Amino acid sequence: MGISAQLVDITTLKVDAIVNAANEQLARGGGVCGAIHAAAGPELARACASVAPCPTGEARITSGFKLPARFVIHAVGPIWRGGGAGEAELLASAYKDSLEVARTEGLRSVAFPAISTGIYGYPLQEATRVAVRTVREELSRGGSVREIIFACFSQEALGAYAAEGIAA
Repeated sequence: MGISAQLVDITTLKVDAIVNAANEQLARGGGVCGAIHAAAGPELARACASVAPCPTGEARITSGFKLPARFVIHAVGPIWRGGGAGEAELLASAYKDSLEVARTEGLRSVAFPAISTGIYGYPLQEATRVAVRTVREELSRGGSVREIIFACFSQEALGAYAAEGIAA
């Protein structure tokens, strides 16, 4: 089993599934969500509408359409409200549910963005700590998933994963 961090555009990865940092309506948004929708094509919005809504902390799956990834797992992370509103638990749940969806589908490779760290305002280092801990715990439970890539949007994000022991 491998876990790595890469400075890469998540929409270019040829993995079984990429994870979209989605909103509860699974509607096209900005940031990584907008990039994924743009790369996948208009069919993704229609597919999302058919599986929406998705509560915070949960995940849904659709085809990847025009992406190199076969599937998109849409995970809804929390909006940062200062840390006292259950954000860490909700963020961990978004990662757990994404991996549960991947296991259910028999997927082997999954790439994650830094969920909730964009417009939702979750502090990068804290979110990275939750992500890495949760993914390690979930992989130790077994199942089909063998490779995790944390797709980093910046050198700062790559450094946050390195600080948590994830090699590039």
